[in-house]
Amino acid sequence: MKYLSTRGGMDPAGYGEILLEGLAPDGGLVVPEELPRVSAETREAWRGLDYPSLATEVLSLFATDIPRDDLARMCRDAYAVRPENFVDPAVVPLVPLGDVDPRLSLVGLSEGPTLAFKDMAMQFLGQSLEYVLRRSGRTINILGATSGDTGSAAEYALRGKEGIGVFMLSPQGRMSAFQRAQMYSLTDENIHNIAVAGVFDDCQNLIKQLSGDLDFKRHHRLGTVNSINLGRISAQIVYYFWAWLRQTDALDAAERETAQVSMTVPSGNFGNILSGHYARQMGVPIRRLVLAANENNVLDEFFRTGIYAPRASAETFLTSSPSMDISKASNLERFIFDLLGRDPERLAAAWRELDETGRIDLSDEQPRFAEEFGIVSGSSTHADRVATIREVHETSGLVIDPHTADGVKVAREHLEDRVPMLVLETAKPAKFPEIVVEAIGASDPLPEHLSELLDLPQRVTAMPNDEVQLREYVEARAV
Repeated sequence: MKYLSTRGGMDPAGYGEILLEGLAPDGGLVVPEELPRVSAETREAWRGLDYPSLATEVLSLFATDIPRDDLARMCRDAYAVRPENFVDPAVVPLVPLGDVDPRLSLVGLSEGPTLAFKDMAMQFLGQSLEYVLRRSGRTINILGATSGDTGSAAEYALRGKEGIGVFMLSPQGRMSAFQRAQMYSLTDENIHNIAVAGVFDDCQNLIKQLSGDLDFKRHHRLGTVNSINLGRISAQIVYYFWAWLRQTDALDAAERETAQVSMTVPSGNFGNILSGHYARQMGVPIRRLVLAANENNVLDEFFRTGIYAPRASAETFLTSSPSMDISKASNLERFIFDLLGRDPERLAAAWRELDETGRIDLSDEQPRFAEEFGIVSGSSTHADRVATIREVHETSGLVIDPHTADGVKVAREHLEDRVPMLVLETAKPAKFPEIVVEAIGASDPLPEHLSELLDLPQRVTAMPNDEVQLREYVEARAV
């Protein structure tokens, strides 16, 4: 398996190399030369596997330059069930929401060390980055941006790792108190937290500016763990296979041959649902991929109209589902690349249109979003989130976080007879106590091992939205 850039200016590279690169050298995003296909027979052969073993099978299709035994060990270590790692024996449990609607279930992606779905990819990425670096004798400085959960998941996966420095940018005042505490309380010497005056998109733009300076990038060995890193996308594909397999376990062999599910994905930077798009192309029987947005509904507008019009930082709302407060979704480039026939020239023309006009008009292609790619969308508001958290709690006894509530609300707008709807859970509700208290009158308790986290001292560097200052900061502390 080789990898190319969406913009056509990169020589084919292997999996280990693209793990270290993040953005392609030409400023594009790395994509597989061709997605592997998984037959129905192979899917059935995988049915009895536990999560680490399934991860080994799926990731072996992408990481063809890593020996299988080494890959299997990394997957076992990444998805080990122990108190400080994944706490549910299944790693990813499916939780029916039958009292809300018999067609609804949650895909439990928040059983990892930072209580958020980002752990599913980050734990593998931490293992694989350290492996590739050790094998090559290199070091790397991870430059990342977070709107809430990516940062803590990355830092917990990479803290103390040999040969890895982490520089994580977060928007000042735009994360929950728990999210800040998870990141800023870490004292590992290789972890550097930077709170930028601005929104997530400003943090993401700073990363692109430094990564786009190829001399600076190579001299300081910059990489990324944002979802622009294809290693994260590939690791997230695993749980789409897993969810379909678990949902269809009770069916007989004949029923499985035609069994489809739909999946709703709360989405900000389009990375998680892009993994579902790839999983569907690989052979997971997904009827609909439902994108759920909050008030920052640029992606919902795109999938409803075909017009992509990112908003400026000042127009990005601060919401009660803060991890989705994003107005410019980096991973959409990978989807548009597929939409335009994987043609770098057509993609470049679309990006020129964006630069010149502030938007891309693909309205002529919009009917294909649902017909060919199965993608539909919807939006949610604060009032919707509160009402959904309350209803789910009253009917099922479960407490969900606000991002998952966005997903449940939008999922119910796209339910179909005899098609199960799986909503990808985003995080534990204890990370967002204010809206949970508003909805049900009480907060969801933190796990015991994290109960004192909010009381720990925090270490963070405040910084203006300034490329020069960030460049100097990284230069002084790079490994």
